[in-house]
Amino acid sequence: MVTIAELVHAQEGDHRTGLMFEDRTWTHHEVSRAAAARAALLTDRLPAGAPPHVGVLLDNVPEFPFWLEGIAAAGGTLVGVNSTRRGPELARDITHADCSMIVTERAHLPLLEGLDLGIPAERLLVVDDPEYADTLAPYAGAALPDVSAVDPATRLLIVFTSGSTGAPKGVICSQGRLAGAGAVLTEQFGFDRDSVNYICMPMFHGNALMANWSPALRAGGAVALRRKFSASGFLEDVRKYNATYFTYVGRAISYILATPEQADDADNPLRAGFGTEAGSVDMHRFEKRFGATLTEGYGSSEGGMSVNWRPGTPDRAVGPCPENGALLNPETGLECPRAVFDDAGRLVNGDEAIGELVNIGRNGFEGYWRNDAANAARTRDGQYWTGDHFYRDAAGYLYFAARSDDKLRVDSENLSVATIEGILSRFAPVEAVVVYGVPDPVSGDQVMAALQLRPGTAFDPDAFAAFLADQPDLGTKMPPRFVRIAERIPVTATNKVNKVGLRREGFRTDEPVWWSPERGADYRAFTAADRAELLGRYAAHGREGALDL
Repeated sequence: MVTIAELVHAQEGDHRTGLMFEDRTWTHHEVSRAAAARAALLTDRLPAGAPPHVGVLLDNVPEFPFWLEGIAAAGGTLVGVNSTRRGPELARDITHADCSMIVTERAHLPLLEGLDLGIPAERLLVVDDPEYADTLAPYAGAALPDVSAVDPATRLLIVFTSGSTGAPKGVICSQGRLAGAGAVLTEQFGFDRDSVNYICMPMFHGNALMANWSPALRAGGAVALRRKFSASGFLEDVRKYNATYFTYVGRAISYILATPEQADDADNPLRAGFGTEAGSVDMHRFEKRFGATLTEGYGSSEGGMSVNWRPGTPDRAVGPCPENGALLNPETGLECPRAVFDDAGRLVNGDEAIGELVNIGRNGFEGYWRNDAANAARTRDGQYWTGDHFYRDAAGYLYFAARSDDKLRVDSENLSVATIEGILSRFAPVEAVVVYGVPDPVSGDQVMAALQLRPGTAFDPDAFAAFLADQPDLGTKMPPRFVRIAERIPVTATNKVNKVGLRREGFRTDEPVWWSPERGADYRAFTAADRAELLGRYAAHGREGALDL
């Protein structure tokens, strides 16, 4: 099995373009030289016995791949630090991952002020500070470390999960697993030395590293970096860098599609995009408009299970269930029956057909950093439990239903947020919808929905109630008790919906909220008096603490 360190060595002597950023370019050889200098600096600066864990708090700038390749060559571990984290949460990520060195830039220095990280000043490197060049200068002629000192099992990454549904966990990824991911995608998309992979998703996240940077390194193609994702700058970058491939997550595709359409949008070199959560409607719109095929795949940074779209996959389906996959009832451990649909294609046996996707064979999960409880939750009886729920049709295709944290329990009935979101998205004024649970004052959950409306439209509570009444597949416990009218659906740094923030705010938000006080009641504006009265109910039942979970 090949290592990332070996792939870094393979770049030496290759004078083709390997990296592009803004108006600068570097050859593969120059990238390997930059990696060698940083590997030497890392080795020299770390005291004996200190873990070779380097926290990288950077935007997508050239120093990120320089340090990534240097850390790989030195046999160290890169800790991707999320620049959207703040205060104690940011400090927790850095100290939890045992970072002995921080690499950052001046724009992010204020995030570190006042944090007790236990890292001395000489191991806090600021890449756009004038002193940084002087720090690197003594290592300019360094050779890459001996590649034999690194093996496939060497821990290369600690990548924190996005935190879209819970507290971030540090996913461990070895050199061999990262190189292997690159090999799989290189074969799937046919990458070669002429490919240009455009990286606009943040490099501290697994999507950019595993599905974009790694296959480019494996194929010997070039990488083009965008400091931060920009929907308005997307097509301009694709043309400027002659990009042939990109990755996306969350709402990135919908943001691109929201830019003004031009007659020559399809005049671009892009061939393919790979990601998650675009939705079949947006996928078709993107392909028609830009002439590039989007491929959806289910997977995660953990590497425990993946499901890839294949030709013939029905609309709304993720892909065929892998041979090592099973849908199990998390309470009984029994296999779930196949989904049954009515004539309109609606799922009619969701209570029994929806189960957790489990890898019952070999998997690539290498664990979470210092998190035994999370490891135990993922691996039970030698199987990998994904935490995500699907249903499977008669032909074996999987349809996403919900993440474990997204399942609601209303009046003792389990509900899938994905099902409710799909129904509410039919409401004409809605541009985007997110469904999540808020605690019931007595027990279980109540349904809340955040609606982002199309420009020029307003929320009409009577029209919304009439719409709900007309939906034949909307169960009696599915209508939202609370409706938040969001100016913009909040997302994480990787463009995934920030359901943690939405749940914690619940109805305690400054944005307009409409409320149906009892099931079947009319929607009315949720007032300060309503909030005070409702909070009193939580207190009366000892449930006020549940609102902050």
